[in-house]
Amino acid sequence: MKNILLIVMMGMGLMAHSQFNKRMPDYNFIDKIMYHAKWQTTQDVTYDGSYRIIDYPNGDVPSDIGVCTDVIIRAYRYVGYDFQESIHRSIIGRMDYYYPVRTKNYGDKPDSNIDHRRVRIIKKYLDLHWPESRITDIKDYQPGDILFWDNWHIGILIDEKVPGTDRYYCVHNIGMGPVKGDVHYDEEKLEHFRFRP
Repeated sequence: MKNILLIVMMGMGLMAHSQFNKRMPDYNFIDKIMYHAKWQTTQDVTYDGSYRIIDYPNGDVPSDIGVCTDVIIRAYRYVGYDFQESIHRSIIGRMDYYYPVRTKNYGDKPDSNIDHRRVRIIKKYLDLHWPESRITDIKDYQPGDILFWDNWHIGILIDEKVPGTDRYYCVHNIGMGPVKGDVHYDEEKLEHFRFRP
């Protein structure tokens, strides 16, 4: 019975993704990332960051669960960039950089199931391999920029502005699934990157 339920759930996920693919216009790289991020806000996703064994490369947790990092991972994977593989390759041989403090369940060895799903690890990866992508101008926000709230949260700006403002909406998952939300740039302690691999 469990196997049948699993097959049905996987089939539903593939159908949903194939329907998305049929609707995807011929956009450029960043437009596709934003389009996918916006599409994620239409999906029913339960916030769940529990540890799971997933495929490698191109592994993902079930499509009906996720956390803030999964929004970014899924949007970039849609355009062919796999954070899971890139980060895992980077962590091998650089454990002290990524995990200066290690415990039995946190950073004791490279783990392709979870490393790329950690906010601080994604930020360290970008700083190490794509330092030019870090934006230091606090007024320079553009659609497609990845935002970090310190080391605990991540989201991506889209090309829709909050009515009556110059702020772009941000797609992120802060506990209720992917949503389109307003981010007050001046009031938040944000770091952000313009990542174009």
